[in-house]
Amino acid sequence: MDLEVSPSLTIPAAELNWRFSRSSGPGGQHVNTTDSRAELMWNVTGSATLTDEQRSLLLKRLGRKLVGGTITVTASEERSQLRNREIAMAKLADLIKAGLVPESVRRASKPTRGSARRHRVAKELRSATKQQRRRPAAE
Repeated sequence: MDLEVSPSLTIPAAELNWRFSRSSGPGGQHVNTTDSRAELMWNVTGSATLTDEQRSLLLKRLGRKLVGGTITVTASEERSQLRNREIAMAKLADLIKAGLVPESVRRASKPTRGSARRHRVAKELRSATKQQRRRPAAE
């Protein structure tokens, strides 16, 4: 099953690797006998679906979550392996979307009149305090 991240980006199922293990989450003793925990792995560096720009952006932004160029997402919230697979795919899609969001450009703003006035008053108070600490001038 392909992973649709956005209308312009779909990751083919062939690039996704799954691993299942026993979950420590909900399910009681039944959880000890079924592999309901799902791990979804996707190799960002080896993906053919990404452009070079997208790849460099993801490597830069998700760098701490990548191990050897591969991102791993786990899900063990539900008792069902199928449901955990769906959750893992949603988590991966959200991570990729967040990594590909364009950076917003910060525009510098002027300080408000009130903040400029408070700044001046604070400077005058500091100046007066420091003047009081000085030795009196010898005449």
